[in-house]
Amino acid sequence: MIGKSFTAPGRVALVHYWLVSMRGGERVLERLLDMFPGADVFTHVYDPEKVSAKIRAANVRETFIGRLPGARKYYQKYLPLMPMALEELDFRGYDLVISSESGPAKGIITSPDSLHLCYCHSPMRYLWDHYPDYKASAGGFSRIMMPTMFHRLRQWDVSSASRVDGIVANSSFIARRIGKVWGRDARVVHPPVAVEEFRPSEEVTNRYLWVSQMTPYKRADIALEAFNRMGVPALMVGDGEMFKHISTHAGPNVEVRRRLSFDELKQAYATAKALVFTPEEDFGIVPVEANASGRPVIAYGHGGVTDSIIDGKTGLFFREQTVDALCDALERFEGWLPRFRPEDAVANASRFAPEAFDAGILQALDHHSGRLSRRVA
Repeated sequence: MIGKSFTAPGRVALVHYWLVSMRGGERVLERLLDMFPGADVFTHVYDPEKVSAKIRAANVRETFIGRLPGARKYYQKYLPLMPMALEELDFRGYDLVISSESGPAKGIITSPDSLHLCYCHSPMRYLWDHYPDYKASAGGFSRIMMPTMFHRLRQWDVSSASRVDGIVANSSFIARRIGKVWGRDARVVHPPVAVEEFRPSEEVTNRYLWVSQMTPYKRADIALEAFNRMGVPALMVGDGEMFKHISTHAGPNVEVRRRLSFDELKQAYATAKALVFTPEEDFGIVPVEANASGRPVIAYGHGGVTDSIIDGKTGLFFREQTVDALCDALERFEGWLPRFRPEDAVANASRFAPEAFDAGILQALDHHSGRLSRRVA
């Protein structure tokens, strides 16, 4: 899958923060493995039972973090040791290294004539703009240690960003965050979304849909209270620490499910009146999947969704992350819906097909490999 302009490298290494689940970052890793068959994968912690067959088929190597007690479950407790673990890895002999950054991954040390491209899902949120939230939710001892420990981690995070030859962000929102905290420019390459898996339906219900993890920052509470207040039928799908609260407080108009099969999810997207999207996400694959299913999105208009949804054409934005703002958006949506065209949503979603991701990565590699060759010549 290597393009005409970028010369196929010899040995390739992919560095991913941890492999303990299958979410958006792991889907990016899968696509990189498609692009670079035979690449070695490095990660802090690896749980083969929690990842896809495609990742299990790769040569996956753990840092020493993976050998520490309880690492598969409590890996984030070892965050202060992860910079050291990355710097202990030996990348001599690799022509290309691509780090997948959300937790610590980019801070490896590569040889002068190898190309290191960082694909950044986000600079570590708990070190930067989300730090007050993480500190407030931490236990007593951790809260005492965090100011000193995180200060040192921020210094390492910034200094390690200077080692990378090129940085790619998954959205314009993350590119701005990279510029703010690392002082680096980043081109935008949106993550791959399997849009071909989704189809519109001729039958659309009167029920709204909410899909995400039920963790505090996803703001399922806003959606639930708005659905209850408006009395509109809704389906809320997701698991997490807020599931019990959402289930307990859901009105008779709201069905709450922990999970759906993939076929059930596709049906839910395609037949929903609209997807309601309440979090501020780095990119957010769920709104793209809804558009690919021919349905509009009512979204909190901050973060990556401003790249993926066209306000007034493939969905509507609400500007404050509050129940009142969402209720107002639901009312506005009723008047706007007759102007919505499913074909516009499907066409919009096609911009995020996996092939677009491939092309963007190859263009970034071509650009930075040219700069690298001039630097080491």
